[in-house]
Amino acid sequence: MKRFLGALLAAIAALGSVAAVSQVREVEVTGGRLAGTESGGVVAFKGIPFAAPPVGELRWKAPQPVRPWSGVKQAASFGPACMQASSPYSPVASMGEDCLYLNVWTPAKTAAEKLPVMVWIYGGAFAGGATSLPTYDGTRLAQKGVVLVSVAYRLGPFGFLAHPDLTKESGKGSGNYGLLDQIEGLKWVKQNIAKFGGDPSRVTVFGESAGGIAVSMLTVSPYAKGLFQRAISESGGNLGIPRTEANEGGASASTLEVAEAAGKQFLATLGAADIAAARKLPADKVLAAVGPSRARFWPVFDGDVLPGDEYALYEAGRFNDTPILVGTNSDEGNLFVRSSTTSQFEAQVRNGYGEGAGAILAAYPHATDAEATRAAKDLFRDATFAWPTWAWARLQSQHGKGKAFLYYFDHRTPQSPNGANHAAELGFVFGTLGSGPGQGAGAPAPADRALSELMMSYWTSFAKTGDPNAKGLAKWPAFSASDPRVMYFGEQSGAKPLPNAKQLEALDKYFEWRRGEADEGAGRHPSAAGGAQ
Repeated sequence: MKRFLGALLAAIAALGSVAAVSQVREVEVTGGRLAGTESGGVVAFKGIPFAAPPVGELRWKAPQPVRPWSGVKQAASFGPACMQASSPYSPVASMGEDCLYLNVWTPAKTAAEKLPVMVWIYGGAFAGGATSLPTYDGTRLAQKGVVLVSVAYRLGPFGFLAHPDLTKESGKGSGNYGLLDQIEGLKWVKQNIAKFGGDPSRVTVFGESAGGIAVSMLTVSPYAKGLFQRAISESGGNLGIPRTEANEGGASASTLEVAEAAGKQFLATLGAADIAAARKLPADKVLAAVGPSRARFWPVFDGDVLPGDEYALYEAGRFNDTPILVGTNSDEGNLFVRSSTTSQFEAQVRNGYGEGAGAILAAYPHATDAEATRAAKDLFRDATFAWPTWAWARLQSQHGKGKAFLYYFDHRTPQSPNGANHAAELGFVFGTLGSGPGQGAGAPAPADRALSELMMSYWTSFAKTGDPNAKGLAKWPAFSASDPRVMYFGEQSGAKPLPNAKQLEALDKYFEWRRGEADEGAGRHPSAAGGAQ
């Protein structure tokens, strides 16, 4: 009897051990069945197709339904990156036009756990980037109790070519195929993520740089309504004025008219008589034409996917209202501006900022060439990243029910003694220190690991509840115009007053002037009819 009881207890213990380590390893999703691979208590499913390959006649069309497969697909490797020029900031092992794949990392033991979901959108100026970059490995965030998803989207001319023929073909607008890919990925998440132990009613969309800009665009797109309940943007926002000229300071996405004209020029560069002919060209030839034409492919204010000026849509209450967590880095301009002189800086500002130039020049000291270089970097940081982020947080706090939380990443290293470079926060957010820019070489310092743990805790707490605050974390106050405090991340992290307030206020007056000019020119506010509700 003793031997029997001993064997029985051992069997029960063994069963308990198996149950404790069981994982969601095989799932049925739209298109077919998948098998993932486990590491560190997290199962990764890579290279999951979420739409049909956008090739041939599907080039420059909205994503189409995924093509089913038979048997069990071994989801052990990433899909190819979308077509892009090679870049040291975004090295990809393989790429192709057939690139609409996503990845899932889940720590769930069963499909019934209903864990919060975080959906990552990579940056790269809408011209580069991939889900396969080591910095974006989702294991560490998943270990913090979330299901992590990363979504690929078409880039450059494949993702953002606008043309009158494409507008006519759709009957709506053109130029936002990359954004539609992101929305299709979010639809896939809503339909399938419960199979991975995720909660489709607790989805956080987050991105950096162009990915963060895309997140802000998704907050005003009617097509994204209901697909996410929280939004995080790192160094991204689309609150600037629509681009109508080449030199407008702080201009963001182009109007449809401007984008269509650029699209016509691009087809001429390709030597294609029309869209039908361009669709027959090899992808390599389309990509190669970007260089000589110096074309800039970004999302477009098409009146459909992007209904209009995002600032105006927020003021009118036409946006997808969710809590937001947004912020910028302290020396972002260093990656984009190498040097300047006093005369160069003054000419740049007067050329691009019109009647707002005087106030901006007064806000950015530039008496010496060294000061002018600093001023040029800071103005780039503020006009491109900090002002849109600050304006977004302010508008959300004023017009939305969801709270806004603003941060300022100021981690300094011997390689970046003046502040944190653009994208320097990525390794801290993903817990993949040493894999991102500006982080140095060798094993991460204990202080860096602690900062990474802190940021991951805030980010995942926000994903869980819509508020980054949680037990054991220093209080992160919600942002408001009357209490403009931000969370600093650096040597001494904590809530502090808004940085660069004088400069941001000068830019705010400039953008107000630009929008007033647009109002007078159009006879109304520069926003399209309709919009997100």
